[in-house]
Amino acid sequence: MKVALLTKYGDLAASTRQRFDQYQPFLKEAGFEVLKYPLFNNNYLKEFYDTGNKNFIQVFTAYFKRLKWLISKPDIDLIWLHYELFPYLPGVFEKLISLPGKPIVFDYDDAFFLNYDSNPKWYVRKFLGQKLHYTIGAAKIAFCGNVYLANYARKSCSEIKIVPTVVNTDLLCPNKKKKKKGNSINIGWIGSPTTWNYFEKILPIMKQVALTEDVSLLAMGASHNYVNTHSILNLFKWSKKVEVPFLQSLDIGVMPLNNTPWEKGKCGYKIIQYMACGIPVVASSVGANKDIIDHGVDGFLVKTHEEWRTFIKELINNKNLRQKMGNAGRKKIESKYSLKVWGPQVSEILKNISNGRAFKQ
Repeated sequence: MKVALLTKYGDLAASTRQRFDQYQPFLKEAGFEVLKYPLFNNNYLKEFYDTGNKNFIQVFTAYFKRLKWLISKPDIDLIWLHYELFPYLPGVFEKLISLPGKPIVFDYDDAFFLNYDSNPKWYVRKFLGQKLHYTIGAAKIAFCGNVYLANYARKSCSEIKIVPTVVNTDLLCPNKKKKKKGNSINIGWIGSPTTWNYFEKILPIMKQVALTEDVSLLAMGASHNYVNTHSILNLFKWSKKVEVPFLQSLDIGVMPLNNTPWEKGKCGYKIIQYMACGIPVVASSVGANKDIIDHGVDGFLVKTHEEWRTFIKELINNKNLRQKMGNAGRKKIESKYSLKVWGPQVSEILKNISNGRAFKQ
């Protein structure tokens, strides 16, 4: 059996790594040959992260290559599609997903449909507002990262499976040998240039806390054009090699978000990463964050600036609470958000669909 992974980006994108690539060992064990066909390669995404610009020559070339692949009648048994076929092209192009004549699994972990349905430009809403209904409607099943996304997909697809973004708990785990100089508490954030603006908004609060507490602020994946003017902020460039050590060095993890429909589509991946490493979390009480965090048990959910200050200070000054919450979070990830739990489930569903068997919840 051959499964084609039609992702939007290469493995530089976290969504590609976590929702597709890490399942490969389970797919191979189930008898699949995995074929990877990202729409945009890592060079495109790196240029976008570094400059904020989109290379339209690369976009045109990428669209042409995907179209050529679709009409070539590829020798595959299953298509696992990430997001959409052709961003910002009309829905008629999304119908091309059916050209190979193979079963389709639709997968998404962001409310990207709002780019069309709620676009401020009327003509985008008019001509692209319903485009994803073609894509989702052609799928045998939709893998949705949370309840909010599942509710949107149900309009077009009869089979829905909420598949959270999960982690490999053998790799992301507490660092039992963690040693630090002094008593300074590391408060950290990890993300990408596209989510950096959320963290920027709480930097003034972090600075206020740092005036009275012994803390260091760490951030990995900041925006390319950010000028660091905060003496307490240490910036790190993201890479696979340093991601886990960075997370393991933290004492408190934060995930701020705005409270808008877009953020309701977020799947709380940062929280899952922190918890897997045994780190207590302070996060905005928005969307999937509320499903993952049990307030007061493995983290804190906040709505106001004052709550950010209050709960972060509480964790800073209570080592036992940090340890207790960290342990509780780790147990939750092992039981609900671990690749060991979801790998066999996802591969079994894909195998059944590929073989023409009915999907079972």
